[in-house]
Amino acid sequence: MSLSAAINTAQQIFSNTGQQTAIVSKNIANSSNPDYVRRLAMMGVDAEGGYYIKIQRAQNEALFKQNITSISGATAQTRLLDGLTQMQAVFGGNDYGTSPSTYLATFRSSLQTYAASPGNITIASSTIADAKDLAYSISTSATAVQNIRADADKEILEQVGMLNGYLTQFETINNEIVGNLATGKDASDALDQRDRLLKQIAEIVGISTVTRSNMDTVIYSADGTVLFETLARKVTFTPSATFDATVTGNPIYVDGVALKAGTGGNTTSEGSLASLVQLRDDVAPKMQSQLDEVARMLVTMFKENGLPGLFTWSGGTIPTAGTIEPGIAASLQVNPLAEADPRILRDGGFNGLVSNTDGSAGYTALLDSYIVAMDTTQSFDTDADLGGSASIMTYASSSIGWLEQLRKSASTSNDNKTAMLAQTQQALSNQTGVSLDEELALMLDLEQSYKASAKLLSTVDEMLTTLLNTVR
Repeated sequence: MSLSAAINTAQQIFSNTGQQTAIVSKNIANSSNPDYVRRLAMMGVDAEGGYYIKIQRAQNEALFKQNITSISGATAQTRLLDGLTQMQAVFGGNDYGTSPSTYLATFRSSLQTYAASPGNITIASSTIADAKDLAYSISTSATAVQNIRADADKEILEQVGMLNGYLTQFETINNEIVGNLATGKDASDALDQRDRLLKQIAEIVGISTVTRSNMDTVIYSADGTVLFETLARKVTFTPSATFDATVTGNPIYVDGVALKAGTGGNTTSEGSLASLVQLRDDVAPKMQSQLDEVARMLVTMFKENGLPGLFTWSGGTIPTAGTIEPGIAASLQVNPLAEADPRILRDGGFNGLVSNTDGSAGYTALLDSYIVAMDTTQSFDTDADLGGSASIMTYASSSIGWLEQLRKSASTSNDNKTAMLAQTQQALSNQTGVSLDEELALMLDLEQSYKASAKLLSTVDEMLTTLLNTVR
């Protein structure tokens, strides 16, 4: 080998080693960055027999897509569970201590106590107080359920804004990647950014992707609607100003196609948007309907002379039998006449029909009929998802059981989907993440390569010095 060839070889080794060292250093610096994919400095040979460095990413497309799917599923499940936990809190948390079923049982017990001592005005007052607690529990629960719907609607608006922002950023990064690769530039950093955006998009809406030969990526929603193809598609949503039992939330449109809501405790939702729609349009309305049915039955069972008696509502009528009266729960209250004179519950007279005509202190016929009615099978609207017949006591307990069963299913599924997400993230990290041990070992190898190149240059320098001294 000539001296000039040796010098050129050493220079090339220094150049390649420098590039490889820079890549290793970058890997080490990003070892804790979950969105960074390890860079590989691959050695190549050009047409003239020279060596060059080509940078590659340790990407695993199959594991990345699996991770994206897990992100969507886990995020959706967590958001549904959060909503169900909020709803559980409305009724007093784990023991449901402030639920209508709890107050209903207390009120029934008070009626029995009053029937045993119908002449005791203190017990009469206590019974009316328990009736007020029951009505208040139902009305405030209905308001809280509608607040949960309203909060979900606001969150949908926020997330739709975020999703549109991510899609706009994706368009910019995607164009940068295509342009860089077309001109032979390194697109690794832009590819990392694009992958990060895909993860953020997947948290909001379930997606699938197709990458074309020029590395241009197309994004589809979980139901096949195009979210991005060359240009970002618009996701639109109009929030509702207020929520009550008669208001239906507006749909979310992806490129003009309505986004489907999830179903079940182990939700079919992918991404938080579908879970929010499920919570707003399915779970919360079902609970609202169940509260309305309990309120409707109370008004019906305690009616007098064809009109509301002990329990009244804003409609002022006896609702249609076996049919949900939307919103009745929110306005349920105890008749003010009962507060003025608690004995009216024993005697009657809310609407001019007095049953205890002689004012007997031992009269219990009305009280007994109310107690019997509360234990008698009644007709309920099956749209409330609790069956068509039950006593009001059983129905109210079943409502809490329905919520708790749904919440437990969501909790178990959340544990499973979160564990699956952790596994896919770990598998992806093992394939594409940075291992400090590997990078440090590679750095030592590069150091030895550098030392060998330096030794070669040192040897060439000595030979040149000897040659020059000889010429002199």
